[in-house]
Amino acid sequence: MTEYEAIIGLETHIQLNTTTKIFCGCKADSWGEPPNTNICPVCCGLPGVLPVLNKTVVEKAVLLSAAMHTEIQRVSYFDRKNYFYPDLPKGYQISQYDQPLALGGYLELPMPEGYTRRVNIAKLHIEEDAGKTKNEYGRRLIDFNRCGVPLIEMVTQPDLRSADEASQYLIRLRQLLRWLGISEADMEKAHLRCDANVSIRPKGADYLNPKTEIKNVNSITAVRDAILTEIERQMREVEAGNKIQTWTLEWDEESGVLRKMRSKETEADYRYFREPDLLPIQLDEAWLSEILSALPELPLERRQRFVEQYSLPEYDADILTGERSLSDYFESAVQSYGSDAKRVSNWLMNDVLRMVNERGISPAELKLTAAYLADIIKLVDSNAINTSTGKSLIEKVEQSGKSPQQIVDEEGLAKVSDQDAIRTVCAEVLAEAPDQVKNYQGGKIGLMGWFVGQVMKKMRGKADPQLAKSILEELLSK
Repeated sequence: MTEYEAIIGLETHIQLNTTTKIFCGCKADSWGEPPNTNICPVCCGLPGVLPVLNKTVVEKAVLLSAAMHTEIQRVSYFDRKNYFYPDLPKGYQISQYDQPLALGGYLELPMPEGYTRRVNIAKLHIEEDAGKTKNEYGRRLIDFNRCGVPLIEMVTQPDLRSADEASQYLIRLRQLLRWLGISEADMEKAHLRCDANVSIRPKGADYLNPKTEIKNVNSITAVRDAILTEIERQMREVEAGNKIQTWTLEWDEESGVLRKMRSKETEADYRYFREPDLLPIQLDEAWLSEILSALPELPLERRQRFVEQYSLPEYDADILTGERSLSDYFESAVQSYGSDAKRVSNWLMNDVLRMVNERGISPAELKLTAAYLADIIKLVDSNAINTSTGKSLIEKVEQSGKSPQQIVDEEGLAKVSDQDAIRTVCAEVLAEAPDQVKNYQGGKIGLMGWFVGQVMKKMRGKADPQLAKSILEELLSK
């Protein structure tokens, strides 16, 4: 059998998290609201209405363009994309075509296998969303709430070579969108939508074969599964001597099956022409500089800096830059702690992140501030409290909002290093467990951990565990 390689390009539609829609004052995000309750004459395309461009849409699009290393155009135009679907009330979509906001660009994908794939961008432009069609009770129902929601459409070159690379692209894109604060990028709520163009060719070939387009995928896992399914189907077709037809396919996630929707449109079918009701977007130097001043250090750049500046393993750096608020929290904690970033990373990744995930909140919302986390680690380092008490302080501080030192003082959590007090408790533990003492003295030295645990339990976790172990060893040797 011929060895094939996949050629994949992704088309993503990114819903911007503006307050209002792109050309009118209706609320942009109407997720979960009743159908056709968030509409007006403008987004419904009634005769005589005029669109007015939302300035924030342009600013958020410019931020993404800069982060994607594109060539931002100082003058760009809107166009009408003509097609007739029931959920498009005007009969056309206001989009951008031959003179969009940005040209070129790329996104670097560091893959888990150790190599980096550069995915080039074919186009990035602003447009409005259409409505939504649903089939219920044997009828086709239309919800216009999404009409006019601001989108960025971004199309890659066919640079991806596997379903895993495609899913990694979406993971990194979602991370970037949230990092910039321009989109919630939740695929389940359609904030980030993806169509995949897939073809195959003999490995080593340099030409492109006919492609199919996969639609109706609403999670990164679904995109990966659908692409894998289509690659396998195309390989079977080609091996059987059949030609690949340029169909648009619909992914059924429940059954894991691709179904034909229609033949794929070409650009000529849309009959683009300039939007006569909107002026061109003109980005002068002052406005562009103002927008770009809000561009933060990007996640992959910060990831590399964490490795170099703090000597973190790549695994730690990758997790700590997964979300901007987590990354900022880590750096603040390191600054408050003063040294050993890896120690802060361990506490943050093992204990704080677990609490964040359980509560479904952002690190920025924690009552356990970065400074408080640093204080807890310092208390453990100075032997003022033991590690188990330090871990319990994380929950106590989050619940109360009090400082770690205040809680230690109020609850008497300071570590007991009084030898006489610990010796008394050790003697009690041994007296209450003659069988365990006999077994230990018979060679089961692993019981030492159990003895120390009993001492800690009696002393409410406040005993110095190393001192307790030393005293127990002394008593048991007699």
